[in-house]
Amino acid sequence: MPLWIPITIAAALFQNIRTTMQQKIRHVLSVDGANFIRYLYGAPLALAMLAVLVWGTGRHVPSLPFAFLWKVTIAGLGQIIATSLMIHAFSLRNYAVGTVYSKTETLFVALFATFIASEPLTLGSWIGIVVCLCGVATLSVRGSFTNIRGVLADLTHKGALFGILSGIFFALAAGMIREASKDLTSGDFMIRGITTLATMNTIQIVLMFAYLAYSDRSQFGKIGVNWRSSIWVGVFSVLGSAGWALAMTLENAALVRAVGQIELVFTFIASHIVLKERPSAGEWLGSLLVIGGVVLILIER
Repeated sequence: MPLWIPITIAAALFQNIRTTMQQKIRHVLSVDGANFIRYLYGAPLALAMLAVLVWGTGRHVPSLPFAFLWKVTIAGLGQIIATSLMIHAFSLRNYAVGTVYSKTETLFVALFATFIASEPLTLGSWIGIVVCLCGVATLSVRGSFTNIRGVLADLTHKGALFGILSGIFFALAAGMIREASKDLTSGDFMIRGITTLATMNTIQIVLMFAYLAYSDRSQFGKIGVNWRSSIWVGVFSVLGSAGWALAMTLENAALVRAVGQIELVFTFIASHIVLKERPSAGEWLGSLLVIGGVVLILIER
């Protein structure tokens, strides 16, 4: 099995945990405050990872050309905007609408890979992406096909619009992370992936700090008071981001993000193991669609 596959699955699991925890602290922090804590605690951890690689294993930080710096800056800004849009989508409508439309990211990143990054996908991979999205839609509404029709038909709602926009910016971030890592010409995939992540997170914390200092300084105090809960968002955020960065250093970003849709299956499993809920036939079908789409992508890659 190629190394990028288990790395992607681990990244999806960590992202699922981070998103859940991020939603829980929305009652005390604003959208931007909840977004900022990803980088406030994530950036130091990413830099610590890089330090361990450099001083603990004898690796060297590769030179950072200008092309790398502007690409990783665009990736970081895209991720900030995408996360805020996704949280807005959740608050404007509900988790199902926000999730379904934010996951259109897989289509947009596939288009980015094909027409901008010159990394076209096979027909089978495209079919696998569509199958995964159908599974995501089914799981997001807990297997209710009536609700799926309602979610997919409500394209005019602001929640859907914010979800789609978040998907576009997440795709831009993923594509630029992949392109930025290509500009690091020395070192193995570990040092290149973590260097990309640490640089991006450092830029993100500067951008978000400046934005909050201008627009809503009260969030700094709230973040400080709620540091025990918010720090874990940063921990799982950097673990997930490290996984995505490493996987995208190894493989086409479109394939990585498509396989990452298995994140919704983790949500399905957790709800039934932790909450002891009885799965519906629709939820089983949604899980099988996601897994089947992932398998098809891996077969056709």
